[in-house]
Amino acid sequence: MKRHNFKKLQIWQESIELVTLNYKFTASLPNNEKFGLVSQLNRCCVSIPSNIAEGTSKSSTKHFKNFLEHSLGSAFEWETQLIICNNLNFISINKFEEFEARIKKIQQKISNFIESLEK
Repeated sequence: MKRHNFKKLQIWQESIELVTLNYKFTASLPNNEKFGLVSQLNRCCVSIPSNIAEGTSKSSTKHFKNFLEHSLGSAFEWETQLIICNNLNFISINKFEEFEARIKKIQQKISNFIESLEK
């Protein structure tokens, strides 16, 4: 398997942008959510590009794909936490829709990348 330079992968770049936006957003959440939603949002968001990067170090497509699947799972987890924030009125509808569009785009690109590795 040809190893990828994770920094050149669009899915990694977009995930890193999301991490930055996520940290700015979670700084605005209530203090009583520091060990709840804030921690969960930060951890699963950071996991998206981290798993992509770690996967590029693997010597087989099967192992790389496994890390991409973990990244995809973290993207769905982050989306779930975002929905919870919306349900609790911790986020404006405009920001929610912006974040939701970003994460759906990332999810689709990761899924497409996994499919391309299977060919």
